[in-house]
Amino acid sequence: MFRPERIVERKSTLFSIVVTGVVAILALPIIIPHILHGFHIAHIFLHIGGITLAVFISILAGIAYSRIKTKRLLLSAIAFANFIGAETVLLVDATWPSVYDLGEMPLLEVGHLLTFATLGLLALGVFRND
Repeated sequence: MFRPERIVERKSTLFSIVVTGVVAILALPIIIPHILHGFHIAHIFLHIGGITLAVFISILAGIAYSRIKTKRLLLSAIAFANFIGAETVLLVDATWPSVYDLGEMPLLEVGHLLTFATLGLLALGVFRND
């Protein structure tokens, strides 16, 4: 019998579901229109891989936080969720460069700032004394 809590116990099943979900969501707007663009699709798949891993680790960190409830795990979960945002911004910039710039600030710089914030949050989580 299928029980949803068993998905969390088997990390390989959870990872397969995350990969399938991310690729299914991004297939129509991003992957299919750029499938014949040579190395550009490799760059896009690099960011899709980053989003996939960030979603998977965010889910694991959220589950760990819900069980243990430490501030270190909360900071780690927030950091990985922030990394999802950073990779999404970088994917949009890789897919449609210079279309969604924020005034004078290129979208690529926003992605780098979010990545730097992710590293800062992870550092806070690692060096925090609970």
